[in-house]
Amino acid sequence: MAPSKIQVGQVWKKDATGETFLVTKVYTEALATFALLRKTGAENEAPVRAHVGRKGTGHTLEGYSYTQEADEF
Repeated sequence: MAPSKIQVGQVWKKDATGETFLVTKVYTEALATFALLRKTGAENEAPVRAHVGRKGTGHTLEGYSYTQEADEF
């Protein structure tokens, strides 16, 4: 189940690589919502921008899975 809201401090796992990312900012640009993500353990790397989508009553990040949902940290 997708979280009802994308919030700063949530941890998400990139589906393609399995790396974990921390949400550092959520913002709206025009008619779309985006989240800025930083790779955990690599704070000096550039942040990654991900599009926030909707899934039923929850929200998703395209290409990422919510880690708390699977009890993986």
